[in-house]
Amino acid sequence: MGDRTGNTHPDRVRSVLADDAGPARSVVAASWRRSMTVYGLDPADASLPETLTEQQLRAVCEAMEPLTRAAQGTLDRLFRAVGDTGCCVLLTNRDGVPVDRRGAVSDDETFHRWGLWPGAVWSEATEGTNGIGTCLAEGRALTIHRDQHFHTKNTGLSCTVAPIYDHQGRLAAALDVSSCRADLTEGFVGLIAAAVADAARAIEAQNFRQAFSGSRILLAADEDRSTAALLAVDRHDLVVGATRSARQLLGITDACIAGSLPAADVLSVATDAEDLIDAERGAVRRALARADGNVSAAARALGVSRATLHRKLNRLGLH
Repeated sequence: MGDRTGNTHPDRVRSVLADDAGPARSVVAASWRRSMTVYGLDPADASLPETLTEQQLRAVCEAMEPLTRAAQGTLDRLFRAVGDTGCCVLLTNRDGVPVDRRGAVSDDETFHRWGLWPGAVWSEATEGTNGIGTCLAEGRALTIHRDQHFHTKNTGLSCTVAPIYDHQGRLAAALDVSSCRADLTEGFVGLIAAAVADAARAIEAQNFRQAFSGSRILLAADEDRSTAALLAVDRHDLVVGATRSARQLLGITDACIAGSLPAADVLSVATDAEDLIDAERGAVRRALARADGNVSAAARALGVSRATLHRKLNRLGLH
């Protein structure tokens, strides 16, 4: 693929990398440099993407099953939003292997030929700069549009991707919307990017709620009103889990959680701790109402001792 000066795409890659300052200014140039110098890839390589065996793919899918299950509704909604525009939706594991996909039957042959299919390996180490692999390498949402790809063979693709973090705040997956259309406008790519980012956070939240289904889930809303900053709290109001957004917002670590962290101690940093107190007061009132005011019965329903409930009643101003 050449530009107006007659240079090929591999020539352009090498020209950009000849500028030592380029990778410091550009995510794409930095990824191109990794592709060539760290992974030893050739931008002119036209071989098909590496593909897992059926047995290997089955093992990958089994390892991803909880997160894939949590993602189903969101994948469906995202595809309904972008599918009519010639895009496909891919959910990959942290190694860049698609494990689930949404696409129009009429486009399947095209996307399968490009390797945008379950079992293909789209890590940066194998395919060079590409949406999925570079998103996972950088740990951030991005778009790799057409000739920003490292390999010439992939310059017909436009891929918009966001990382997905698991219930422990660790990088676990990527959500990708890819298109082979040459007429994809910058404005539409921007709309896709917003939709992909929202969908990734929705998957994280659903996966978190699924992982802590026996806990109370609290929202620690930040200035951006993000719905991804979630805490899982046990019956003693101790934090037992936190999403990556909540960890970043509130400074929560695995060590903090292991050390019996009271939810009120961290929520007071970013939100009004009275919200937590009001929630607890409401839970106690409901338990008492259901028990017709019988403190012993209400304590059993709440899973605490009678003495503990009496202390809560005094602290919450309930008599």
